[in-house]
Amino acid sequence: MTEPINNRTRTSMHWGAYDIEVEDDRIVAAHPRPGDPDPSPIGQSIPSAVYHESRITQPMVRAGWLEHGPQPNRGGRGSEPFVPVSWERANEIVATELQRVIDTHGNKAIYGGSYGWASAGRFHHALSQIHRFLNTIGGYTGSSNTYSSAASEIVLPHVFGINHMPFTQSQTVWPVIAEHTQLIVMFGGMPPKNTQIAAGGMGTHTAQDWLKRCRANGVEFVNVSPLRDDAAEGLEAEWLAPRPNSDTALMLGLAHTLATEELLDRNFLESHTKGYERFEPYLLGKSDGQPKDAEWASEISGIQADTIRDLARRMASRRTLVTVAYALQRGDHGEQPWWMSATLAAMLGQIGLPGGGIGYGYGAFGRTGKPVRRVSGLTFPQGTNPIKDFIPVSRITEMLENPGGGFDFNGGLHTYPDARLIFWCGGNPFHHHQDLNRMIRAWQKPETVIVNETWWNGVARHADIVLPATTPLERNDIGWSPDDTFMFPMQQAVPPVGQARSDYDIFTGIAEQMGLGDAFTEGRSEDNWIRHLYGQFQEQLKRREEIELPDFDVFWESGEFELPTHDNERVHLSEFRNDPVGSPLRTPSGKIEIFSETVDDFGYDDAPGHATWLEPSEWLGSPRARNFPIHLISNQPKTRLHSQHDPGSVSLASKVQGREPITMNSEDASSRGIQDGDVVRVFNDRGQCLAGACLSDGIRPGVVNLSTGAWYDPEAPGGLDRHGNPNVLTLDKGTSKLAQGPTAHSALVEIEKFEGDLPPVMAFEPPELRKPE
Repeated sequence: MTEPINNRTRTSMHWGAYDIEVEDDRIVAAHPRPGDPDPSPIGQSIPSAVYHESRITQPMVRAGWLEHGPQPNRGGRGSEPFVPVSWERANEIVATELQRVIDTHGNKAIYGGSYGWASAGRFHHALSQIHRFLNTIGGYTGSSNTYSSAASEIVLPHVFGINHMPFTQSQTVWPVIAEHTQLIVMFGGMPPKNTQIAAGGMGTHTAQDWLKRCRANGVEFVNVSPLRDDAAEGLEAEWLAPRPNSDTALMLGLAHTLATEELLDRNFLESHTKGYERFEPYLLGKSDGQPKDAEWASEISGIQADTIRDLARRMASRRTLVTVAYALQRGDHGEQPWWMSATLAAMLGQIGLPGGGIGYGYGAFGRTGKPVRRVSGLTFPQGTNPIKDFIPVSRITEMLENPGGGFDFNGGLHTYPDARLIFWCGGNPFHHHQDLNRMIRAWQKPETVIVNETWWNGVARHADIVLPATTPLERNDIGWSPDDTFMFPMQQAVPPVGQARSDYDIFTGIAEQMGLGDAFTEGRSEDNWIRHLYGQFQEQLKRREEIELPDFDVFWESGEFELPTHDNERVHLSEFRNDPVGSPLRTPSGKIEIFSETVDDFGYDDAPGHATWLEPSEWLGSPRARNFPIHLISNQPKTRLHSQHDPGSVSLASKVQGREPITMNSEDASSRGIQDGDVVRVFNDRGQCLAGACLSDGIRPGVVNLSTGAWYDPEAPGGLDRHGNPNVLTLDKGTSKLAQGPTAHSALVEIEKFEGDLPPVMAFEPPELRKPE
């Protein structure tokens, strides 16, 4: 494959497809793909991010590690300078260290969970690359589930017998919703900003257009969220702003009205669900003496009791779709709002009807509800991991703090491994993990941390060995998502910056140093692998789907290919509704399990056998609110994907005096002497950070919103974060013993105007370098 690096090359990113304009082997502009009705502005950050001074241009080793060798608990990660080394020396160091750990402690001492979105592209998929490499050298300790949806990934199979991804990817499509739905009640809203994004990319952004069609057809929307802009302005949504983390109680109040006013569908509950008779005594207060009525729900949620009753009656009288945002299950007891929403929808009896029932993650990505028939394939093979040890993905700090300790997870009792070496590729835990000050202390415990990274972000600064990785524009790949119709040849647009290499070339070099090069590469180059994967996919589509892909060379020169996988009629769970006996669910009962004997038998005190209101460890109704009276929401940003391209032009333009913006209610600001544009200190007993105040009446009083993704920038290790990373403030606790998911949205803080000289933001400055060896 000889690739001319030409003037304009189409590529695919998680936020869409772009035509990359190049002059003199340098990117000068990123133009949205023609035909995309609602392209994301995030793509405009591409040129500035690719050439930002924070790019890592050659292999680096932390000076203290190079001098003293691998040592646990020595400290120095995140504060010491780095020493540039050659690729030959880097490969030798990494290969020798991996072999030492394997020989001394075994492969399970290598933690290769390596969670993160990485970049689009089917071959250069970072997680697949590192897992294939680690499997080639004998395996590793991995992680289960995701930060995005860990709680739902565990609870959905217990309730519906369907795993999270197949469930969310088979939901009712927008054309059906636009035609049949009368009322959409959105718990957590449908934030327009999130529909910019889809894992693997997408050729067209259509979610907002479909929502406009719904509204034009008379669909009514109710936005149940502390943030008004969690619903697009054009939807004219009714805004109910509950206290954060109170959604389960609010849903119970709605359900109580349905039950006591006989607005529920008892026939559906009898024929399609199991366990309502075990749940109803709790709902009505017969089992614990507390009816979960509208007045009770009002005390917890802050929504008026009459409003709750009225909404329940409207939901029962119309074709209603209940939707739940991913954010709701990223709080303490995050399993409960997803389980309770399923129970509420089952009581309405509309599951499986066109435009009715339950939907998860509409508005979480641009792909949810898109009228596309999903097809799978085109994946880089990871091989088989012989190591069975794992951790729930967000329990990394506990793993490092407590090697050999036990943890509960989904009915099993497991043991934390003793991780002596961390190898990370394609993600940034210093963005997505909670209570960063606690994690930083634990991060000093391993003997060695190795990172493949493109920029000097938090994880690179806190590594011992840093291997510079290319961006997607500096290599060849294929862009495609199983939930989209478009495939893109991602031709290399520009030469790599500095000495950066693709993850494949990085792992090839290390594998060759360890005598395992052929086992990793199977004798294939990047060109060979891309052609091989395309050929496999071509044969698979022809055999399974009767779809003909063009020959590879034709595809490679085409700029894009659109698959005929449109689906305008899909109704979620319609086959089960029409024939619950002939098309049962994969639960023990074959039905929707309002009560789960399996979960109940686990005996967890924080995850009973049916949906339950369990008070969060931190929320506005807790005693902790006396000292920290503001609830912090740390949602996804508008101007980047997580922390990706934070030094890009679009993200930088959103900063306030160089800090991440924090939205707060005008009343809360006034009582603290804070004005729009002020720099504020946000703090609790876990940490503190600076942020730029943006005042609004579109956020519930007592709540602030500081989006994730600002690169971690402490004045000193564990000190004041100068840039606005909310995870110095968030709680690091599992949702429950059932799922052990992250609980970022259960966090209380206080805020004050920052006084004194503002410290400079250093997040985008490269670390100190010492002379090469």
